[in-house]
Amino acid sequence: MRILQRTFVRVLALLLAVFAARSLSAAAPTVIGKTVENFQLSTHRGQPWELADTADQKLVALVFLGTECPLAKLYGPRLADLHKTYADQGVAFVGVNANAQDSITELTAYAQKHAIPFPLLKDPGNRVADQIGAERTPEVFLLDQDRKIRYHGRIDDQYGVGYSRDHAQRRDLAEAIQELLAGKQVSVPETAPIGCFIGRTRLTEPHGDITYTNQISRLFNQHCVECHRAGEIAPFPLTAYEDILGWEETILEVIDENRMPPWFANPQHGAFRNDTRLSAAEKTLLHQWVKNGMPEGDPDQLPAPPQFAAGWRMPEPDQVVAMRAEPYAVPAEGVVDYQYFLADPSWDEDKYIVAAEARPDNRAVVHHIIVYVVPPGSQDAKPRGRSILVGYAPGSQPMLLTDGVAVHVPAGCRLVFEVHYTPNGSPQADRSSVGFRFTTKDQVKKQLHGRLAVNTRFRIPPGAASHQVTAEYQSRQDEVLLEMTPHMHLRGKAFRYEAIYPSGQREILLDVPHYDFNWQLGYQLAEPKRLPQGTRIQCTAWFDNSEDNLVNPDPTAEVRWGDQSWEEMMIGFLSVVDPDPAPDAAADEPHPLQINPGADPVGVWRWKRDGAPHQLTLQLDDDKLSGVIEIVGRGKWSIQQAALADNQLTFQVVPPEFAGQVLLEFDAVVGAKTLQGNLKYSVRTTGQSRTLPWTAERAAD
Repeated sequence: MRILQRTFVRVLALLLAVFAARSLSAAAPTVIGKTVENFQLSTHRGQPWELADTADQKLVALVFLGTECPLAKLYGPRLADLHKTYADQGVAFVGVNANAQDSITELTAYAQKHAIPFPLLKDPGNRVADQIGAERTPEVFLLDQDRKIRYHGRIDDQYGVGYSRDHAQRRDLAEAIQELLAGKQVSVPETAPIGCFIGRTRLTEPHGDITYTNQISRLFNQHCVECHRAGEIAPFPLTAYEDILGWEETILEVIDENRMPPWFANPQHGAFRNDTRLSAAEKTLLHQWVKNGMPEGDPDQLPAPPQFAAGWRMPEPDQVVAMRAEPYAVPAEGVVDYQYFLADPSWDEDKYIVAAEARPDNRAVVHHIIVYVVPPGSQDAKPRGRSILVGYAPGSQPMLLTDGVAVHVPAGCRLVFEVHYTPNGSPQADRSSVGFRFTTKDQVKKQLHGRLAVNTRFRIPPGAASHQVTAEYQSRQDEVLLEMTPHMHLRGKAFRYEAIYPSGQREILLDVPHYDFNWQLGYQLAEPKRLPQGTRIQCTAWFDNSEDNLVNPDPTAEVRWGDQSWEEMMIGFLSVVDPDPAPDAAADEPHPLQINPGADPVGVWRWKRDGAPHQLTLQLDDDKLSGVIEIVGRGKWSIQQAALADNQLTFQVVPPEFAGQVLLEFDAVVGAKTLQGNLKYSVRTTGQSRTLPWTAERAAD
């Protein structure tokens, strides 16, 4: 039985894992049993309110909330439901906002958006938060009739650092309320509150030479504002000095724990041009600035803000393809399974793509998009074995190809959008799309190819804490590696790419010791890596199916390959191009084709495979051998690179229905009445191949 169906992908510093309260410190004094003295505050509507007004209530739940904290947004509707459940049982709910950065207008908007039916109080100068000892939002203090704290901590355990369940396994606040109403002691009186730090009023007078305008703004522009700006997925902007006030403790926490910016590559192996990490010096600078009271500095020193396109970040698209005709409805909360949308771009001719961008329509709820190519004739909307064309995740860049590099997509192909939605506390709608720019075939010098090492036959035992699975890709020709993207699901623990060169030399290309499903990161090599023909890329993945994995859907299950995140995948994606030709390489002069009269391949040849009749027609035009293979019921395939040396015939076929990912290589001895040799079947994306015997007979005139 599955404990949960899936944990939805959550952006660390942008959504759930911006916050951290991993455990209650053993050294921290408990607040259980502490009496909360009467206090007076005003509601968001300006009405006076004091704790003494609740004297007729058996219990009072004080909940500290923030208007921009994603967890406070997600729990707004749930708190409203709890209020309705217990209001007639003598339980009062009261929200308290102590954030210096939250205005009354923003508090009012929060109340309206989430239909909050109980009072929301503004705590200027965080007086009440200091009196009670509140640190985060949301954070609950449940008071008995004597106004002593009987429960303190989280609302429930649905959300944690970097994970989210589809439902709570323990409803801590509700359990505490029910136990107290029944005259019992609270069985679990204290839990760790998970949420953003309260933005307290700072008492330190700003001082020092480190200022926002001179140093800190540049740091945020480089590392943060790509996502932390209006209209992007981050829960709050960081584009101005005022934006940072109140968030400094949360920012310091996530960078100290290396959760922000997200980056998981082991620095001992490889250098990557999209490395987002803050340096040790940058972290020290930020800490010192906060310690010095966060001086703003001289406005004249403020750098020009980075420029981001309001719409497309790629050049104006030649074509835009929407995922579907109508928007998809995203619920306010809960877990949304991966959604797959099949779209037809109406490509009636081969396309050569030089720029592509997957564009979320509603960035507030779209965590990531992957657009796959579906070969002609396929009706499967799932991306099994498909080639990835372009993707989107927070902070990702459009695909922009230069220097004559393009992606070739055969005519008749369609697209599958894989979209992962993250509810944000209110109902949303999304109609994401993808934009393309094209070039002509004569302008293409190289094609960008997708490769992968994949294992679909693994079985992860129940309770296994570090189960190893391997997969391998072997280059069938010289290639240049540009990027690597590991992919697993919720039990993914670690991932490694290792190159084994034809010489026997081994090199770790990428090591991810702490894989995080929350981020679908690609690692772009700072210097492209040449892979000689025969190089093996060995990918090793480790999976944690134990109870210690907090996002594990079910530690008692044996886990196999599957699309959904409660199942697993093991894929090492690679992006490659053909290498540049050697500077002294000269094109071979064509030689007249010499045909041995006893070994003339021209004509019609027939054979059967799997019961299906096949026919090869070869012809000679101007010393050039060409031909067509016809399979009954499947159509015709043109042969390529046909050559004849003495009586040895070779040629290739690239079946169009596989979007160029399958290569058939024929090699046969030409006899008077037979072609006898081998057929090598290769899957380009995986580097896997299989050789079969092949015999064809000349057709009678």
